[in-house]
Amino acid sequence: MKEWPEGVSPLIAPAVILSGASLAWTTWSLVDLLGTGEIGLTVAAGADIVWAAVIAAEARSLRITSPVGKGRNLVPVIGWAALLAVAGLLVWHGIRADSIPMAVAGPLLPLGAKVIWLLALADMRDPAALTDDERAVLARMQRGMAFEEEQHRIEMRRREMAAERQLAEVAVDFEIELTRMNKGRELARRRPLEIAPIANTDHPAEQPAISPSMPPLGPPAPPPPNSANADREQPSIADLARDQVAITTTNSAAVQAILAARPNADRESVAAAVRRARRNADGMKGGYG
Repeated sequence: MKEWPEGVSPLIAPAVILSGASLAWTTWSLVDLLGTGEIGLTVAAGADIVWAAVIAAEARSLRITSPVGKGRNLVPVIGWAALLAVAGLLVWHGIRADSIPMAVAGPLLPLGAKVIWLLALADMRDPAALTDDERAVLARMQRGMAFEEEQHRIEMRRREMAAERQLAEVAVDFEIELTRMNKGRELARRRPLEIAPIANTDHPAEQPAISPSMPPLGPPAPPPPNSANADREQPSIADLARDQVAITTTNSAAVQAILAARPNADRESVAAAVRRARRNADGMKGGYG
């Protein structure tokens, strides 16, 4: 006995034979019914193609969900509708031909082929295979996962675009700052050179250094009087004490005269200088003061 390949039902052979016979009978009947000659082959072939396509769709477990009826599969409904239409045309052809046997036996070929195909498909169906409802649930899950993956990809792309935009802004800011620094250095290089003041070593230290912005130097002005110069030009306390001792008879008078000339002098120091000058003057005269 011939062994069939795994997954292929032995009922495939009679189903294919009945399908071929049904297609031939249906084509001849429709051409004879229409009475249009070879042009009628288009309608007959069209009906046969629809019927065969529905059988192939059922073999591949194609599913078309109905919008009503809780998602019922429409493929078997379409198959039976096409089969009934072909069977009706065959019955009509037998009646038009005044042949009761043709009207009765004509639809048996497509109906028989349909039944055999249903048996073959059921025989090849794995009992452990998922049902249509289960496959529909898995399909919804796969669609949801595909949607989430696409959504994630778009979100990642949006974040990448935001990061690229931020990096571009940072790069522009960096270029602006770098350009500003370069322009600052260029401006500093192009500024007029400042001439340093020329030190005048041929004149005393009191004279200022010569620079381009200063007028020509005139004759040196005498230094302004200060306390040091005044002290050097005025007589000392000892000199004043000797002078006053020579013209006064008492030390107190000499002290008063010196303080009048030197208001800032210390009275004790002035008195000591007067006494010392008086002793010296008396010693020179041979006295003891």
